[in-house]
Amino acid sequence: MPEMRKEKDSLGFVEVPADALYGAQTARAVENYPISGLRAHPLLVRATGMVKRAAAEANWDLGLLEPKRADAIISAAQEVIDGRWDDQFVVDVFQAGAGVSFHMNANEVIANRANEILGGQRGEYQFVHPNDHVNYGQSTNDVFPAAMRLATLLALETLYPELDALSDAIARKAAEFDSVMKAGRTHLQDAVPIRLGQEFAAYGVAIRKAAEFLRDSGDSLRELGLGGSAVGTGLNTHPEYRMLAVTNLSRISGQPLFPAEDLRWAMQSSAPMAQVSAALRSLALEIIRISNDLRLLSSGPNTGFNEIHLPSLQPGSSIMPGKINPVMPELAAMVSFQVVGNDTAVALAVQAGQLELNVMMPTIACNVLQSITIMANMLRQFTQRCVAGIEANQDRCRQYADSTIALATALNPRIGYAKAAELVKESIATGESIVALAREKKLLSDKELGEILDPARMTEPQVPKRGSS
Repeated sequence: MPEMRKEKDSLGFVEVPADALYGAQTARAVENYPISGLRAHPLLVRATGMVKRAAAEANWDLGLLEPKRADAIISAAQEVIDGRWDDQFVVDVFQAGAGVSFHMNANEVIANRANEILGGQRGEYQFVHPNDHVNYGQSTNDVFPAAMRLATLLALETLYPELDALSDAIARKAAEFDSVMKAGRTHLQDAVPIRLGQEFAAYGVAIRKAAEFLRDSGDSLRELGLGGSAVGTGLNTHPEYRMLAVTNLSRISGQPLFPAEDLRWAMQSSAPMAQVSAALRSLALEIIRISNDLRLLSSGPNTGFNEIHLPSLQPGSSIMPGKINPVMPELAAMVSFQVVGNDTAVALAVQAGQLELNVMMPTIACNVLQSITIMANMLRQFTQRCVAGIEANQDRCRQYADSTIALATALNPRIGYAKAAELVKESIATGESIVALAREKKLLSDKELGEILDPARMTEPQVPKRGSS
């Protein structure tokens, strides 16, 4: 059994591991919430450390914390920011409402470490107390929302480069495949020709627009209610604390941050987190769609579309020799499904706020940060190990472009829709191509048919020549 020490809180004595930086309230939370085994996202821990440092600096400047004590708190908070004490944040992500347990975990870690810096012992709080000093002028109700928003901003900074890399990789493939003709498909049925590069260019635009939506949504997180204290009224805070703390936090984090227009709103509403989650969901939906297309286009090799080749990454079957599966598009879809599910949890939590506080913030933070993390990690692998290595099967693509019955669409302006439809029916019945039947029936001259039924010409707007039909 590990050595234990006794600490006292407002409910009485609690046993805490002797070497722990956390204290009584954290120990109670560990006992109360053995739920998932998941702990707070490292960026939420770091963001909370930043909030605590920013608050201590503000209270020092305002003469509300004596310099020696404030300096120790700032040093301890910086160690949290640096990730030195991640193993001391032990509260399950599913915990008491509003994040009180996680917040007190942070207060106790910083207080105990500050006491050590000042020559004290863990658990004694001789020089620095978690509530009276580390938490001076603060409440879980303004600290957790601020840390949650800041952590999300920091997490998004890891996602944006992966989105840019994916968009660039798709754009390169669009240029590479620009001359590759293929059949388009709508309803999974033959449609008019399209260039493979055009399909990929559209995928690139979809990713770019999803990234723009995400960036715009992320900016809504920059308004913080830090300084609102318990219910957004600023109880027990200096009139200048609010602006000073947010200014400090902006400098410490490197993120442009601003005091909220209304502190009550910032505490009551988690709508900015819902906006980011919704943008992640929109991105996930596009990733699912594109990954499904890649699976279709690469299906086969003998009994599917087989229009593109994906990189071969690993054997695909424990029983069928030589089988290779589209593992990266499958991964992309599964991760995206999780992001969509996370958004549902976030939406339910955001609407569950009541009166002066949304107490469901721990699940909001957990799900949004998980979505960003798994999306960024997946996109990196998807880009590097799938998209960058896609090759076109030009012969198969051209075969489909030449044989699609939708070539008859180009004849509409010259022979009319009804005659073109009859040509399609005959092509299906006989197996002869649209081009061969049109020549056989001498519907137009060979020169005209060569121009009109050239699949490449159909992939750009053309002024149609009217016939006498």
